[in-house]
Amino acid sequence: MKRNKQDVLSLSWPIFVELLLQMLVGNADQIMVGWRDPNGVGAIGNANQITNLLLLVFSVVCTAAMILVSQYLGAGDTKRVGRTCTAALVMNLIFGLAVSLLLILGCGPIFRLMGVHELIFAETCLYMRIIGAGMVFQSIYLTFTAFFRSAQMMRETMMVSIFMNCLNIGGNYILINGLGPLPPLGVAGAALSSGLSRLVGVVVIACMFRRRFPGLLSRRHLHPFPRAEMGQLLGIGLPTGSESLSYNGSQICIQAVCNQFAAYVVNTRVYAMIFANVTYMFGSALSQACQVVVARLMGAREMEATHRQVMSTLRGAVLVSGGLSVLLCVAARPVYSIFTQDPQILALAGTIMLIEIPLELGRAVNMVMCRALQACGDIRFPTIICVIDAWLIGVGGSFFLGVVLGWGLAGLWAAMAADECIRAVLFLIRWQSGAWRQKCLLDTAKG
Repeated sequence: MKRNKQDVLSLSWPIFVELLLQMLVGNADQIMVGWRDPNGVGAIGNANQITNLLLLVFSVVCTAAMILVSQYLGAGDTKRVGRTCTAALVMNLIFGLAVSLLLILGCGPIFRLMGVHELIFAETCLYMRIIGAGMVFQSIYLTFTAFFRSAQMMRETMMVSIFMNCLNIGGNYILINGLGPLPPLGVAGAALSSGLSRLVGVVVIACMFRRRFPGLLSRRHLHPFPRAEMGQLLGIGLPTGSESLSYNGSQICIQAVCNQFAAYVVNTRVYAMIFANVTYMFGSALSQACQVVVARLMGAREMEATHRQVMSTLRGAVLVSGGLSVLLCVAARPVYSIFTQDPQILALAGTIMLIEIPLELGRAVNMVMCRALQACGDIRFPTIICVIDAWLIGVGGSFFLGVVLGWGLAGLWAAMAADECIRAVLFLIRWQSGAWRQKCLLDTAKG
């Protein structure tokens, strides 16, 4: 894995394509099932709430591995790269098997607790059991993706992702509706298609990895057992994973607050979140690419280059996110009119998209700065700030402004914007303090 200097923008667009594909194909699964079985849409939707949450388990190891391997590559320590990659793959294999067993054996009680309607309960469990069996493949696939990103080889993972998603859509068409001697399988067909595409994706990306980096993964790295590497992976991954878990939990609570309002208000939030995802995905891709480059620079102890890279990425993220949010605000009514002609939704949309501007500006700063601090080894500070702020300002503020003061959806959006902007200020202060310069993950990892 030779050091490969690339600009963040060239690294971010393949990640953006992957994120966009995930969103589009996820919706395509439900749409294709809905053509044959309307109840299947609800079954997939309920199952996806659980699988999306459990995918965070795999991100614990993947994020930590990406940061550590990038730093080792920056430091030129290829021996530790092999041990860390092997340890990460073994850990996520174990996590993947555990998650698969949980979903196969525990889906019934889980969906009972969720209150899934009896009309779709059997289909939901069937879909979940099939998807659950393939989660171990997803854990391995995501781990290899993290390895490739550490080597700044985002285009390779993008091509595998495109191939997998095309395979999934083709499989959906055949298995959901049936073809020739194959009977129509409905929801089960969609689940089988997803599982098979993940299995093929794992085989393809593993072969690519072995060809590009022969000998990097080896059983010899397990003797002696890599306790130090596993401890380091969990030390980085658990705080970053808890931050993602906390954020997702806070969004569920904000949705619960929103559900107290009229139906048109709830629908307005759904549409607003769809449009917000466009700017969010670009900012997320940019911040992920920046994280890899910053970790590489920190491994080489190039402090000034690290600072310049973060500030450059920050300016780009703010400029693009701000521009897109302003554009959506100006074009709010015609854009919303594509989906609905409800006058109440169209009237509320203008207010929400106006508040969306400071929200997206704050979020752009947060995504870049949070991942940059993590890449430098400053793990605890962004985690603590994100957890406290999301619940105190995001959730608490949503209830106070939206319900107590009666601002409705505008109150929820104002609280979320305040949450993002306060965190942005705190992260910028933390970065300017230079505390990240004293962090060094490699010192604590040496054995």
